[in-house]
Amino acid sequence: MKPLGQLLATRLQREWYSKSSQGAAHAGGKTWPLLSLAVLPLSLLHRLLNSLRNGLYRLGLLRAESLPVPVVVVGNWIVGGAGKTPTTLALLTLCQQMGLRAGVISRGYGRKDDALALVTRSSSAAEVGDEPLLIHLRSGVPVAVGRDRVAAARALLHAHPELQLLVSDDGLQHLRLPRALAILVFDERGVGNGQLLPSGPLRQPATAAAKANEIVLYNAAAPSTALPGFLAQRRLSGAVALSDWWAGQPATQEALQALRTLPADQLLAAAGMAQPQRFFDMLSAQGLRFNTLPLADHFDFAALPWPASTRHVLVTEKDAIKLDPARCGATQVWVAALDFCPEPAFAQAVQVRLAALGLRPH
Repeated sequence: MKPLGQLLATRLQREWYSKSSQGAAHAGGKTWPLLSLAVLPLSLLHRLLNSLRNGLYRLGLLRAESLPVPVVVVGNWIVGGAGKTPTTLALLTLCQQMGLRAGVISRGYGRKDDALALVTRSSSAAEVGDEPLLIHLRSGVPVAVGRDRVAAARALLHAHPELQLLVSDDGLQHLRLPRALAILVFDERGVGNGQLLPSGPLRQPATAAAKANEIVLYNAAAPSTALPGFLAQRRLSGAVALSDWWAGQPATQEALQALRTLPADQLLAAAGMAQPQRFFDMLSAQGLRFNTLPLADHFDFAALPWPASTRHVLVTEKDAIKLDPARCGATQVWVAALDFCPEPAFAQAVQVRLAALGLRPH
């Protein structure tokens, strides 16, 4: 049985996105889920503190730091995965196509400490975080992690003075970090009930319009807020054996389709992410039959979460980055790779903004 605190947290998160709570938040209705209402005073305190901090920045009593290169922040308003890391990877690909030298800074959630570190191919997810390590391995660009993103930026620029711009994977609420451009990422959840944490999912108050230096990208089939923006499609590009994935072999549709022949009792789909059901739904759409194993976001895989007798396991790349093939015994572990494809108009909008910053091919 799950601990009471975990049960309450799960219930509260369901209330954030329930139809009744969204109606109350946006239409002035009187229906409000019980837990969300109980913690509403904390949300009001959150809003007050947020307003005070923003006021200090407007008055110039607090200021964003200065960096020698532009920073593009990829972030979202709500907690949980909305697609920041895939957006970061897509943005890095766009920079490479433009001939721009970009690096990445990130806090590195899920690692052992918050100390500043430069990511290398020999780094472990426990040392630098699963997403920063995946970004480095997938894109090949320099990456630095640290709780203080400004310090991480300076360390990365010191180590790689050739960089022309930095991409911050998250950090939208890190106001000390300067940003020339921000990519706001939403998924199908939109802003939920429109309330700040903990009564709702928002990390900052929602606004009626994006700022002049912001571009909105929806990781969804249709816009989920009133903000105008662009759409992105996420789809499975294939599968590859875990050992081959670590050797740099690409995922293939042939391997993914071969898994369709397995009965459900021989294939387990595991996902340590904020919304594991999204991964399971994508697999089902491909005709795969499987049992599911949803795991906590940034699950560390210190111990394998499936029985040693499990025949086949299918995981995400975010999970694969923490799995050593030698630890998996007789279980055949497969990695499902995802393609994240923003519509062409998004790339055009970003190119215009970067060109306006004076960035040119190196």
